[in-house]
Amino acid sequence: MSSLPVGSVSLSRRGLLRAMTAYGALLCSSGMVQQAFAQAQTQDAVPFSFDLLTDEMRENATRSPESIALATGFLDDLGYDDYKNIAFRGDRARWTASEGLMQVHAFHMGWLFDAPVRMFEVEGGLARPMVFSTDDFDYRQGLADRIPPHVDMPGVAGFRLHTPLNRPDVFDELVAFLGASYFRALGRGNSYGISARGLAINTGLSVAEEFPRFSRFYLEKPAPLATDVVVFAALESESCTGAYQFVIRPGETTVMEVTARLFFRNEVEEIGIGALTSMFLYSEKNRTGFDDYRPKVHDSEGLRIVQQGGDVLWRPLNNPPRLTGSYFSEESPRSFGLMQRDRDFANYQDASAHYERRPSLVVEPLGDWGRGAVRLVEIPTDLEVNDNIVAFWVPEAPVIPGEMREYSYRLNWGALAADPNKTIAYVLETRSGAGGVSGGGNPDGTKKFVIDFAGGILAALEDGAAIEAVTNISSGTIVIQTLSKVPDTGIWRLVLDVSARSGETVELAAHVRGYGRKLTENWLYQWIV
Repeated sequence: MSSLPVGSVSLSRRGLLRAMTAYGALLCSSGMVQQAFAQAQTQDAVPFSFDLLTDEMRENATRSPESIALATGFLDDLGYDDYKNIAFRGDRARWTASEGLMQVHAFHMGWLFDAPVRMFEVEGGLARPMVFSTDDFDYRQGLADRIPPHVDMPGVAGFRLHTPLNRPDVFDELVAFLGASYFRALGRGNSYGISARGLAINTGLSVAEEFPRFSRFYLEKPAPLATDVVVFAALESESCTGAYQFVIRPGETTVMEVTARLFFRNEVEEIGIGALTSMFLYSEKNRTGFDDYRPKVHDSEGLRIVQQGGDVLWRPLNNPPRLTGSYFSEESPRSFGLMQRDRDFANYQDASAHYERRPSLVVEPLGDWGRGAVRLVEIPTDLEVNDNIVAFWVPEAPVIPGEMREYSYRLNWGALAADPNKTIAYVLETRSGAGGVSGGGNPDGTKKFVIDFAGGILAALEDGAAIEAVTNISSGTIVIQTLSKVPDTGIWRLVLDVSARSGETVELAAHVRGYGRKLTENWLYQWIV
């Protein structure tokens, strides 16, 4: 199974979406930029609406997929090192002359991005092509000598939107669409980490995975001083087509309301709705396998599911010895997401990557999604440049060729609170190590799991309170179980010593209960012995 198409190269995880930000977006009140693009604004204007795009994609699904015309000429000659030396020129950003709060930058074609993505501006119900040329980019380190000037490109690799997210006088990067159907966004104060994608098909299965791609984007030009922006996209894949609408609202938490209308040509084994892609290398529970000065390295640390009835499941992420997949059966859950809870720099000690700033991303289904499962795929990796975590919703009903499905959901990007309801305690940390008495050896070969719960009404209780830990295990045995409050803190610590046979996959579950109610999240864990 593959993750983000550029995930095997460090540029994708660290620099790809930031390498082109050196030339910050600059306001251009003179209108010179708009004048330069006047020709593009007047050609091929056609009526456009979400319903018209939907009708087109429905019709396209009745035909075989068209072959993609890949980049040729100088675009085909660009390699990895070349691509690092290309930056969009901030003074060429679209929409700068409108005194609006959004600006559009493009990603250059080439290297891994050889399929042209076409872009259109929508205004007054009409769509006009957004044409980009070699004049829109800076080519550094001698690369300009190989690039012809004034050449219109057949498309772009993707685009990003800038807005005054963190301060009113600076246009910060807000969202980037780049590669297949992948996209990323930021809340206030965040740095890029987790990604989403429009659709997952056959991810982590025995059959080949499909990577649907956004082949066209339609950007609705915002009114002056409007803070929201609407983006439409056409999705193309071997097995399906789709029409997408994104309503994007920047803020402390950046919110996207997504509507996906999907049309299926062929049978597929599994689709993933609201697909999230992230990275987990190590933390306190598996750090011993990494000779690294940093205490932990991850974009996300756990999967959080809020069930229809309000119960909360917390599953810490793993970097497993082999590919694993977990299904959490649900009926129209309230939300699910990959969370980065720890916001303390001292717990990461990475002054470059700043993992404490990576956004959490939560999917809120809108409407009744019916029965299905949240699926978590975990892929072994030795490198943090690889996205090895995927989570998405799998509908129970199988896809039928010729079928149309519509899903609406809300994506929340930001430093989201670990305990939004303030009532139940949340899992602060999961640690593991050798079982037995600390410093006394481990003669029985058990594994110790230490789960710290913080917050909620549990934090105010003292030792001796009428509470208990409720635990379950499959394919193993809980040998020792203790629950106590860590002195001088609001933290309650559950310690489990577990035994299991080599080769087993052990599933653990625990929560704290008392006074006729559940006092914590449901902690879930998978231990591959």
